[in-house]
Amino acid sequence: MSKEIYLCAINNILSGNCSEDCSFCTQSGYFDVAIQKYRFKPIEQIIQEAKIAKQNGAIGYCLVTAGRGLDDKKTEQVSKIAKALKQEISDINLIGCNGIATKEQLRYLKANGIDSYNHNLESSREYYKQICSTHAWEDRYKTCQNVKEIGLKLCVGGIYGMGESKEDRDELIKSIVSLNPESTPINFFIPNPALPLQRNIEYNEALDIIKKLRDSLPKAMVMVAGGREMTFDTIDKEKAMFNAGANAIVIGNYLTTKGRESQSDIQRLESMGLKIAKGCNE
Repeated sequence: MSKEIYLCAINNILSGNCSEDCSFCTQSGYFDVAIQKYRFKPIEQIIQEAKIAKQNGAIGYCLVTAGRGLDDKKTEQVSKIAKALKQEISDINLIGCNGIATKEQLRYLKANGIDSYNHNLESSREYYKQICSTHAWEDRYKTCQNVKEIGLKLCVGGIYGMGESKEDRDELIKSIVSLNPESTPINFFIPNPALPLQRNIEYNEALDIIKKLRDSLPKAMVMVAGGREMTFDTIDKEKAMFNAGANAIVIGNYLTTKGRESQSDIQRLESMGLKIAKGCNE
């Protein structure tokens, strides 16, 4: 292989105590999950963690906040962090992941250094009613439309393997494709005893999802994110993952679960003959 793989890192800059009842989420206040809970991290700490991610090859860096969505206070703080971070690291694609957002809020983030916005649909419209009651799937879709309309790059995907049917997965993929995103993160559900959902996805099904998204979005970045290490747990399976159409991964830790050490991922990529992309436009 000689294809280029894009690396992205995420930073959970505000964690836990979410007011929403999403059955798949360890940050929901409805479930007694043993995670770290904190308000906004200090800006200096976020910048230092971003510099480490950049040194490890990340060209995308995602600022994630728990909660239903943006309000004035959260919009201001994320913007302040983004502006400070861009002053220190100018050549990085800075991604906001801060929930439901209006066009006005998104414009403000863009003006202060956010390049892309990630808001996942998570599941099909119909299945979402079974896993969340505190907001509607349509709110998520509308936020993605807002992102496109104000000129930010859109990153939208979902979680596969949380009890949904094959038909639900196909409907989710259709909805993602309808938004024509620049990138789509593929997450595979990581079960937790405190959450009510059970994992129902196998390796071959995961490969099929990647292939469908790649075929439907030939120009998009197809990123395998949460659950990668569990789903593609051998080098051969990871090779198949990239052959199926994935061209990006998340390195380091996820929101509340540990990922693989970044250098270990880089060594695995090199052992497969894969090149690490140096910029988003390569």
